[in-house]
Amino acid sequence: MSEFDIPDTDTLRARQKLVLDHFRDEVAQDWDSTLSTFPHPHYEIVPTLTVHDGDSAVRGYYADTRRAFPDQHHELIALRHSADAVVVEFWLIGTHLGPFGTLPPTGSPFRVRMSAYFIFDADEHLVCERVYFDSLSMLKQLIGGLDKRKPGNWPLLVKLVRGLLSMSAEAPDRRLTETTEPTLRA
Repeated sequence: MSEFDIPDTDTLRARQKLVLDHFRDEVAQDWDSTLSTFPHPHYEIVPTLTVHDGDSAVRGYYADTRRAFPDQHHELIALRHSADAVVVEFWLIGTHLGPFGTLPPTGSPFRVRMSAYFIFDADEHLVCERVYFDSLSMLKQLIGGLDKRKPGNWPLLVKLVRGLLSMSAEAPDRRLTETTEPTLRA
């Protein structure tokens, strides 16, 4: 199969069902069912340059994000098929009620447009969910809702700045920064 070959309709339907089940189970926080969509769970979160590889790491990612955003859910915008992936555009929606990495909770709601590439191997196994979003849009909503003129919010703002500086000092996952350019046919 080349990069120009789109799978048959039955394969695309099976992929789409798996991706929609994955989304549904994530919202329901049914981690066993969500993880069962992968033979080996693997998430790549491009804006934060982090990779969560394997059952334990992905469960940790789920726990961390739901601690920060316990009401996190999705609204689908569009779903598209490619030769080796299902591409989903969606809104990620939630409220910042717990720590998000080193960022303390702000209580602010967010609604961020995202794209996720659900990548399939030659045997039609889901091998990766690669997520893209504008992290500044999210931060603007999480921090922007605080009244910066109110002295009672200043300690939280200082903690947020410290948290952002701490997060920016983390080394990126090399699997996301050291890629190999593909050989493409014209």
